Amino acid sequence: MRLPDFLIAGVPKAGTTALHAALTAHPRLYLSRVKEPKFFLTDGPPPRRGGPGDVQTYQEHVWRRADYEALFAEADEGVLAGEATPFYLYDLEAHRRIRRLIPDVKIILLLRDPVDRAHSNWQHLWTAGLEPEADFVTAMRREPERIAAGWAAFWHYAGLGMYGSQVRHLFELFDREQVLILRYRDLRETPAEALDRVCAFLGVETGVIEQVPQANVNFSVADTPVNGALRYLLRTGGRIGHHYPLWVRKAFRGPLLTALHRERGRRPKLTVEQRAAVLPGFIDEIRLLEEVTGVSYDDWTQLTTHTAQIAK
Repeated sequence: MRLPDFLIAGVPKAGTTALHAALTAHPRLYLSRVKEPKFFLTDGPPPRRGGPGDVQTYQEHVWRRADYEALFAEADEGVLAGEATPFYLYDLEAHRRIRRLIPDVKIILLLRDPVDRAHSNWQHLWTAGLEPEADFVTAMRREPERIAAGWAAFWHYAGLGMYGSQVRHLFELFDREQVLILRYRDLRETPAEALDRVCAFLGVETGVIEQVPQANVNFSVADTPVNGALRYLLRTGGRIGHHYPLWVRKAFRGPLLTALHRERGRRPKLTVEQRAAVLPGFIDEIRLLEEVTGVSYDDWTQLTTHTAQIAK
């Protein structure tokens, strides 16, 4: 049976969905139709508890090996097969599982300024009606209690951005030649060059794909009393929805999301004050990432980044 030749292994809210979509256009690459199968996140069935919506997400995990192998069964001979699960970098046990099963796999990492990434992560869950905290910094500070309560990795706004320790651990298990690290901004600002780097790394023809489709584009919704009630209902459904069939969950969630998203506002920008409040928690990891990779990420340590300047 077929196993992947490459993995897009990190990180959430850094363009992994867009890269997955772009690579499907290359005739020498096959991407699993299921994006984020999450196979390497567990040794067996996924957990049965978590934060709002987590249990339903766990039910979507492709955790049986036969089911995972089936994702790549349609890949033609001579075509490289891959999948994208951006939580693999964060999960150190996933590193070990990957090493045991596919030690020669090639790994692609997309890294984004960890503060910007965390803010986008919070915004994603807030827009979905699942995040109870309207303030980004407050949500960040609640992370330890959420982890203790078993909330899934997507709620770990800070933890997902501890790239230094994660990349160092990955390099302890895989040769550096097996790992390609790209910046999120490169995929956005110079997509053709970024895609050529990926293709060259995988050993397929360059110059074949030049565009990255937009994916997971977030918008903002107003924080009003009515929307507050809708969010409460969505979070309640997220907590108990796993007890009901999928069609029931969709019938309940669909109209609520439509109502919540009825008035789209401007997406809130990360402010300099918010950045100053959370940036210190990432500094040591940024420096460690520089030490491990030999690449400068000094722009991530500044308060007046491009994002902050726009907000100001």
